[in-house]
Amino acid sequence: MREKIKDEWRLKHILDAINVLLENKSRYTFEEVAGDSILFYGFVKHVEIIGEAVYMLTKEFKETHPEVEWEAIEGMRHVLVHGYYKIKPIQLWNTIEDDIPVLKPFIEKYYVELSGS
Repeated sequence: MREKIKDEWRLKHILDAINVLLENKSRYTFEEVAGDSILFYGFVKHVEIIGEAVYMLTKEFKETHPEVEWEAIEGMRHVLVHGYYKIKPIQLWNTIEDDIPVLKPFIEKYYVELSGS
C-alpha cells in the first residue's frame, strides 16, 4: 500500500523533473534533441520520472485531485519504460512543450497544500 506521507515527496520529484525539462527545453532545439541520443534519452528519463512518481501517488490523492489526467501520465510512463524502442521524438517534444507547462501549476499547488510551504 502506498503511503500518504510519501505523496508530498512524489510531488516534489514531479516538480523537480518538470523544472529540469522546462529549463533544458529552452536550451535545445527539437532537431538537436532528436538527433542526439544522449540528449533525447535525458529528456525521456525526466518524463519517465514524472510518470513513475504519478504512478506511486496514493489512490486517495489522485481521486481527490481529478483535475489532472493521472492515467494519461501513467500511460506515458508505461510507453517510455516498456516501449522505449517505439518512442517518437516529436511525441516526446510535444509532451514537453504542450503538456508539461499545463501540469506544472497543478503540481506546484498540490505540493504547497501538502508541504505547507
